[in-house]
Amino acid sequence: MTKIRTRFAPSPTGYMHIGNLRTALFEYLIAKHEDGDFILRIEDTDQERFVEGAVDIIYDTLKSVGLHHDEGPDVGGDFGPYIQSERLPMYKEYADRLVELGGAHYCFCKEEDIEKQRKEAESLGISFKYDDPCKHISKEEAKQRIENESYVVRQTIQHGGETYFDDEVYGRIEVDNNVLDEAILMKSDGYPTYNFANIVDDHQMNITHVVRGNEYLSSTPKYNLIYKSFGWDIPTYVHVPPVMKDEQHKLSKRNGDASFQDLVKKGYLPEAILNYIALLGWSPETEQEIYTLEELIKVFDIKRISKSPAIFDIDKLTWMNGMYLRAMDIQKFYELAKPYMEESIHRPVDFMAVAKILQPRTDVLASIPESVDFIDELPEYDNALYIHKKMKTTYEIALKALQATQTALTELQDWTSEETLHDVLLGLPKQLEMKNGQILWPVRTAITGKQFTPGGAIEIAHILGKDETLKRIAVGIEKLQKELETA
Repeated sequence: MTKIRTRFAPSPTGYMHIGNLRTALFEYLIAKHEDGDFILRIEDTDQERFVEGAVDIIYDTLKSVGLHHDEGPDVGGDFGPYIQSERLPMYKEYADRLVELGGAHYCFCKEEDIEKQRKEAESLGISFKYDDPCKHISKEEAKQRIENESYVVRQTIQHGGETYFDDEVYGRIEVDNNVLDEAILMKSDGYPTYNFANIVDDHQMNITHVVRGNEYLSSTPKYNLIYKSFGWDIPTYVHVPPVMKDEQHKLSKRNGDASFQDLVKKGYLPEAILNYIALLGWSPETEQEIYTLEELIKVFDIKRISKSPAIFDIDKLTWMNGMYLRAMDIQKFYELAKPYMEESIHRPVDFMAVAKILQPRTDVLASIPESVDFIDELPEYDNALYIHKKMKTTYEIALKALQATQTALTELQDWTSEETLHDVLLGLPKQLEMKNGQILWPVRTAITGKQFTPGGAIEIAHILGKDETLKRIAVGIEKLQKELETA
């Protein structure tokens, strides 16, 4: 069997889009499932869209998610260069050869000639397909003119007949040759278009499987005509459905949708993002949802790629990210969470103790600063927070709970042990003939000023320390006394 070789061929135009990263992942899994090679190729022939530093973003993204390429600009290989702009002379040679084979021709038309045909098509209400008169120029005349005139190389498509191919996802695709437009293969500046360069590169690099978006389904027959003109083997095609924002709109950075880098900045883990996008448009045979990359390599099957668009669900990604955070070693979580804790905590507290209450309740790292900001300073809060119908707490009950807690904690000498705090606070309900929640809810409210917090009253009091805890309880008592006086 021929060794499977796939390639990820991004354009260095900015951040890594989720759809692009999913394409890279599918290409990686297809190759590695069969012990094949995964190649990185930089397609930078569209110089107008080139963004400085974008190549480094590509390298960093692939490295951060563990998609290590076997060949590429930074690691080398037997089929380089792996940057298209470094392969320009080769494209010119192949374009000239394709003209000789009858699969392309030199075109000298001006933009106004093309625009005139476009307007005529619009006036007739038909789709535009340029009918190039230059394809009727003899090769001898064309060769003379290219010495002195500006020109492009266009594909030559013979009228009549059909071109078909078998796609691994969509099955057999048949297209009438008469509807195929004769696209430009080499521009007047000497740069190849995507339509031509990727064909030449895929052949030169022995690529066996081409994975790309289903928007290229209609163009693939044109590519195959070029393969046939050269007498080259046609690769296996895997066209994948788009990743959608909703049922009508594609996920797009241009529309403000998050890129991979944006998600990482928001506190999503690279491995969680990769796991989630693997399930966008592909489904395993089981109900399992959490996968390591090694597990994905073992179970990935092209046949289970869906034809239907996949909708990006940020809530599902958030849930999955939380599963990853809760499953990791506490030391690793602490190291990841520490920069976020430092954003809002400037008091001398035990950050590891804070991390321990955060880990079971954190889904996204970027939510940490807001969830622990009460540690630095007690926020202004509404007394209504003390009311909890389920626990049957009223202002009177809350005040009684805080006063008893204040007395008990003032007398407590050893604050170093969370277990001691636990015994003291949970001893109060029995003494006062109250429920646990009728003590703990008012205490937590008083020392945090928030309805939702990571950790409960005991854990938070231990972190805050004796003086700060008693100071905040005193504030709570004063607030409740005023509330009852004005009632």
